[in-house]
Amino acid sequence: KIIHTREKPNQCSQCDKAFSHKHSLVSHQRVHTGEKPHQGNLCDNAFTQKVELASHKIIHTGEKAYQCSQCDKAFLEKLHLILHQRKHIGEKPYHCSQC
Repeated sequence: KIIHTREKPNQCSQCDKAFSHKHSLVSHQRVHTGEKPHQGNLCDNAFTQKVELASHKIIHTGEKAYQCSQCDKAFLEKLHLILHQRKHIGEKPYHCSQC
């Protein structure tokens, strides 16, 4: 019901942000407290969210999960694959205003 009504009953006491779910508020509050409860065992970096730790671990493993279907290149991040694939289709979304 909350999603459909777009209610956000969980208000942050430190700023004006509000959230639909309690767990989102708890995660957000770490911005204010500086708490970083998610730490891996490969380095000293710690993160506010588990998903951030998972993304960071890829740096240590070297895993490149995003493989180009047109060539042999692979990338750590999906965005980098998308940007690379533009080369194959000739897409150039940015234009110089000077020429």
